[in-house]
Amino acid sequence: MRYNRLGRSGLKVSELSFGSWLTFGTALDAAGAAACMRRAFEQGVNFFDNAEAYGGGVSEEVMGAALKEFRREDLVISTKIFWGGEGPNDTGCSWKHLVEGARNSLRRMKLEYVDLLFCHRPDPTTPIEETVRAMDHLIKRGWAFYWGTSEWSAEQITAAYEAAERLHCIPPTMEQPQYNLFARSRVEVEYAPLYERFGLGMTTWSPFASGILTGKYNEAIPAGSRLADVGWLRERLTPAKKAAAREVSVVARELDCSTAQLAIAWCLKNPRVSTVILGARTPAQLEENLGAAAVRDRLTPEIVERLDQISRKVEDAGNG
Repeated sequence: MRYNRLGRSGLKVSELSFGSWLTFGTALDAAGAAACMRRAFEQGVNFFDNAEAYGGGVSEEVMGAALKEFRREDLVISTKIFWGGEGPNDTGCSWKHLVEGARNSLRRMKLEYVDLLFCHRPDPTTPIEETVRAMDHLIKRGWAFYWGTSEWSAEQITAAYEAAERLHCIPPTMEQPQYNLFARSRVEVEYAPLYERFGLGMTTWSPFASGILTGKYNEAIPAGSRLADVGWLRERLTPAKKAAAREVSVVARELDCSTAQLAIAWCLKNPRVSTVILGARTPAQLEENLGAAAVRDRLTPEIVERLDQISRKVEDAGNG
C-alpha cells in the first residue's frame, strides 16, 4: 500500500480507502463491517469514510461499533455533514447544523474527534463566511483535524479559501468529488487551477460509476444487485456507458485482471488523487478491489490512451 499526503497537509492517507455508503447498516451489520474494516486494515488501508446522511446515522453507529478493536492513532476517520434530519435546521452548512451535526456524528461513532470533516454539499442559503467560521471553530475545538468540501464547484471552493484568508480562519484541505472514467471533467479540468494555488487534496468516490465499471451489468441487471435495488442509480446505466463498460472489460481480460480492478487502477494513475474510496459487501470483494494497486503499475501509456478513447465515447454521447 502506498500512502499519499492529503494535498499540502502533513497527513498521509492510504491510496485506497474504504467507505460505508450503501453498505454499513444495510448489507453489512456490525460484525460484517468489522470484518471488512479488519481486512482492509490488514492490507494497509488507514482511511475510513462515513457521513451523517448514510443510513440516517446508522452507518456511523455501525462503524463506531467496529472501531473498538483498532488503535485510534492508526486510523484516519472522516464524516460529512449536510443532511442530518427533517427539521428546518437539520440540513445545510449553517453554524448551528455543522456544530450539532458534528457532535451527533461523534456520539454515534463513539469518537472524541474525526480526522477529516467535510461539508457534504455546498449550501447557497448560508453565507460562506459563516460556514468557514464554523469549520474553523470545530477544528480549534479539537473535534476535527482538517476540513474540506464534497461536490463543491471550483468557484465555491475558491470562495471558501478567500473567506478563510479574510477572516484569519483555517482553510479547507481537501475535496471529495466523484471520479471515474465516466466522470472526469471536474477533477481534471474544473479543479486544475486549485491544485497549485491551494494545494487541494482529493479523496475521490465512485470509481465504478455506480457499479457500471465492475462489468456486472454488461449484459443485464442481476437481481439483488445495487442497480436492481436503487432506482436512481439504475437510471445511470445508459446504452453508451454499457457499451463502454464492455470495452473496458476487454482491456481487463488482456491485463488478466477484473474490470473493477482496472477501473480503480485508472483512478490511481492520476497523481492529483490522494485516495480512492472503495465500497464492498464482503472481505473477499474488498480484497479483490485492493488488488487494483498492482494493476496500476501495469497501465502503460498505450493502455491509458485506450481507456481515454473509451471514456471519450461516453462524453461524445452526452454521458448517455
